[in-house]
Amino acid sequence: MNWGESLAQVRKKSGLSQERAAEKLGVSRQTISKWENGETLPDIRQAQGLAALYHVSLDTLAAFDAEVREIEEVIDKTTEKTQEKVDWTRLWGKKYPVLLTYPRVVETEDYAAKLQELLARLKIWC
Repeated sequence: MNWGESLAQVRKKSGLSQERAAEKLGVSRQTISKWENGETLPDIRQAQGLAALYHVSLDTLAAFDAEVREIEEVIDKTTEKTQEKVDWTRLWGKKYPVLLTYPRVVETEDYAAKLQELLARLKIWC
């Protein structure tokens, strides 16, 4: 996905039409269209205006990836109780098979107790 496509996605996610975004930014609808089609790029001040209009940081706007954003939102909305039911190692192991083999190679029990202790101490501070 290129930057223009990302820009269109974040605009749509904000619930704005090209016309409405153009009005709020003081540019023409054609300008918005050219940015989203990759024909031209906004200058830094216009990019700052886009970020503010779409309620994202400039960094987020520059690096916007709709698929990643959707995944982040799903994870944020998933309750802790549901997350505990998910076998994350198995799921990630489909993409990274080493995750499925390391418990047979590394004595994970040795690390588990130490990690549990560290987590408990962190929870006290939070």
